[in-house]
Amino acid sequence: MKVLVAEDDPVTRNGLVEILQSEGYTVFPAENGEMALEVFSSKKPDFICLDIMMPVKDGYSVCRHIRSIDSQIPVIFISAKSEEIDKVVGLELGADDFIVKPFGVKEVIARIRAVTRRCMNSSKICHSDMENTPFDFGDLKVFPGELRARRNEEIIDLSLREVRILALFASNPGKVLTRQNLSEKCWDSDHFPTSRTLDQHISQLRKRIEKDVKDPQLIKTVHGTGYRH
Repeated sequence: MKVLVAEDDPVTRNGLVEILQSEGYTVFPAENGEMALEVFSSKKPDFICLDIMMPVKDGYSVCRHIRSIDSQIPVIFISAKSEEIDKVVGLELGADDFIVKPFGVKEVIARIRAVTRRCMNSSKICHSDMENTPFDFGDLKVFPGELRARRNEEIIDLSLREVRILALFASNPGKVLTRQNLSEKCWDSDHFPTSRTLDQHISQLRKRIEKDVKDPQLIKTVHGTGYRH
């Protein structure tokens, strides 16, 4: 799933790119409004994170232009401007959400996941690279369109990448998936993880989906090779 991040402050922009890439998105950054429109036209993102106060063209102008072309693509305004009127203007222009800087990582992730659920459950908005059909994973039921899994009454939130990882294991039951297999299928070719990074992702995923992390049953380690479901 592709995301355009338009933000002129490099620290904020790089932070958003890092968060989104960690969640499993393909991210296209832009440092001003005019560049944002060029990226929008060439890369055709699935949704947009848009700062308001940018050089060349401000976020409001960018949003108006995009809305004249595509009335449904989700837009999240991200800005240091916190006055009530700015939020109203942004929402009237068709923004789906409004995050005020400074913001926390957890807040950004929660709002991004909410937009992703909307994307994945509406083919008119975007087309994910992942099937939306729920599937079984051991004693879990995974719902890709919700970015969640359920075990009886327990609900487990998942990132886009984690759903992709579970789907890959589920489609290859009993097969050993090497770290290279997982990297090629679940990461962008431009951002292949190191073995340590991949192992950390699996470790964090296990903490949420395994009943006993010390004795994992859903994702088992095959020493020296990779993992198996």
